[in-house]
Amino acid sequence: MTQLELKNVSKIYGDLHALDNVNMKVEKGEWLAIMGPSGSGKSTMMNIIGCMDTPDKGQVLLDGKDISKVSSKEQTVIRRDKIGLIFQQFYLVNYLTALENVMVAQYYHSVPDEKEAMEALRRVGLEDRATHLPSQMSGGEQQRLCVARALINYPEIILADEPTGNLDEANETIVIDLFRKLHEEGTTLIVVTHDPEVAEVAQRTLVLRDGRFVRETVNDHFTGYIKYND
Repeated sequence: MTQLELKNVSKIYGDLHALDNVNMKVEKGEWLAIMGPSGSGKSTMMNIIGCMDTPDKGQVLLDGKDISKVSSKEQTVIRRDKIGLIFQQFYLVNYLTALENVMVAQYYHSVPDEKEAMEALRRVGLEDRATHLPSQMSGGEQQRLCVARALINYPEIILADEPTGNLDEANETIVIDLFRKLHEEGTTLIVVTHDPEVAEVAQRTLVLRDGRFVRETVNDHFTGYIKYND
């Protein structure tokens, strides 16, 4: 079942087409990787899918509803209820503990629940770091905390922008294993990455170049240039 669909989506800044008539479908429970060089349109696409920006043309359908024309208030509700965001730069609150950082995300969704927040930390292996500040945690631990924060409201889609970009190999493996578990549980994963090894773990990889999809790989097998933009 198609969960997310982009139809003829364009984002234009002056003479620059950051996204140029893009079409894409993501099935419920799918693990999709998006790759491309800097300036290819990856971040623009993530911002549009994550309801942090809107396209100039086209439609973005989430569960059949066009979310490209909704109000900013409705965008906030969609981000809160349906999408878990994981950023390369973490965006943790430095003066809050790990547990409190997770509970802040709960606050904007419903009511903070310490027991649920601890369970989210347990899922990412950080229950023993609950009272630590971000500055007392390694980069890998901070990224796992971001995963816990994204999970706390049980999102239907996890949207991750370069989630392993600042990590060493050992912590990258831990984060990828967390994604594997989420995928097994039926969560839809959309991961933007520069790392081919991270992309290869996904079920499918789409490559962006100059705001258009140019290649699709399924299960590590190149399937040729796709027809999304024809």
